[in-house]
Amino acid sequence: MSGYFNFGDWIVIIGYLLAMIGLGIWFGKDQRTTRDYFLGSRDIPWWGIGASIVATETSALTIIGVPAIAYGGNIGFIQMIIGYVIARIILAVVLVPHYMKGEIFSPYQLLEQSLGRGPRRLAGALFLFLEPLSAGVRVYVACIPIRLMLGEDICSLGGMVDPIFGAILLFVVLSVVYTYVGGMKAVVWTDAVQMVLFVLGGAFALWYIPTLIDGGWSAAMTKAGEAGKLAWLNTDFTVSAPFNLWMGIIGGTVMVLSSHGADQLIVQRVLACRNVAEGRKALVFSAVLIFPLFLMFLLVGVMLWAFYQSHPFQIPLPESRPGIRSNDFIFPIFIVTEVPFIMKGFLIVAILAAAMSSISSAISALASVSTMDFLKHVLKGKDEEYFFRLSKHSTLFWAAILIFVAWLSREVTFVLNAAFSLRGLTSGALLGGLILALFGRRVGPRAAMVGMVASVVVMNFIYWPANIAVTRDWWLRTFGGEVFWPWFTLIGTVVTLAIASAVRAVWPEAEKTSPAA
Repeated sequence: MSGYFNFGDWIVIIGYLLAMIGLGIWFGKDQRTTRDYFLGSRDIPWWGIGASIVATETSALTIIGVPAIAYGGNIGFIQMIIGYVIARIILAVVLVPHYMKGEIFSPYQLLEQSLGRGPRRLAGALFLFLEPLSAGVRVYVACIPIRLMLGEDICSLGGMVDPIFGAILLFVVLSVVYTYVGGMKAVVWTDAVQMVLFVLGGAFALWYIPTLIDGGWSAAMTKAGEAGKLAWLNTDFTVSAPFNLWMGIIGGTVMVLSSHGADQLIVQRVLACRNVAEGRKALVFSAVLIFPLFLMFLLVGVMLWAFYQSHPFQIPLPESRPGIRSNDFIFPIFIVTEVPFIMKGFLIVAILAAAMSSISSAISALASVSTMDFLKHVLKGKDEEYFFRLSKHSTLFWAAILIFVAWLSREVTFVLNAAFSLRGLTSGALLGGLILALFGRRVGPRAAMVGMVASVVVMNFIYWPANIAVTRDWWLRTFGGEVFWPWFTLIGTVVTLAIASAVRAVWPEAEKTSPAA
């Protein structure tokens, strides 16, 4: 790939990477306590938090994969974003006030306040188990097209390592540098910068691609409309693909209620807000941004389709492989072969920004839960300075785990198919547990924990048989189709609440007040 880049492109890419590290060092100078490190001293403005929320949920796979969805189909995925917006508004109204009561480091503390330490530890353990798997898979799959863009020589570190392993090392190590030094402040502000970069990158692509098409934007849109690429509304109710309106309004809403209300990856940002008003503004701001952002990248996919109707691929389109489809390479190939020098560097930086944002967010969230929800209870009597140092050590530990899982993912073929679905295996249990803590605390800790475990068991039964080759045919014959991932959280939440209520009815336990965390 070296022939597709010039000196200016590398200046842009290297300059970006150095700037991110510089930001981390700058914000790290004031870190003294775990409050500083994991909550950013709770003095970050709402608009910075809102931008960070969007950057965190927008991985490199989103920037690459969303255009690929439109390229291979249509823009129907936008129906999912309706639920993404609805959920943020519900969370801003209902949940943010609970998070601003006292000093909370994770949503799982709310479970202890209402249900006891057992449910809190179970929820934290589910997060610590699934998040490294989910994040590691995303890192690995994202590194496949990134290797295509940066080239074998760069990713193999001059031939010293496998190119994929080199790409994994590159992104995780660079991300952990500023996360380790600067904590949550560094993560939020680098996220904000990274969000601006990939928004500008998407806007440039949306403007530039039509200039390469005869007749420009209007001709491309006409051709796309005639081919059904602009179709977005599907009112059929199904639990399997393709996307439909009910999947967005119901499934998408419940899914984001969990990811933005019960998952530390996003909730950690809301907890860093100054007060209830700012927490609500941050969520609403992210709601305002998310719809046009996804629509922009879907339209980029439409424009790519229109472009390649009359232009040959200058690089052969790779075959689909576990975890990544052939179409997922289209945007990266366009970038390295069709975009002018310098701007090519900026577009690659946009994808790198999305990758690094999701990595740093995962590392920070994992370090926070492991330190504040587990180790702080085990290592009683230690002072704040000790836990501050331990927080930094936890950051390094989880970075190493992420590298290990990402590299291991290349050998575990069926796991790669879970790139966007793994979190759905526990998201219903986490959301159901949180609902019980806030609105059904009389159910008791035992019933809550049984409900959460039952949810995880049921979701694994639904997911794995339908995605492992040896059982896939049996599953399809028995149930008639796969349950699509947007429904996972809803099913898991219903199972949690139903089983917990049933256990409460047949096996009640004495009510007692649990001490606040």
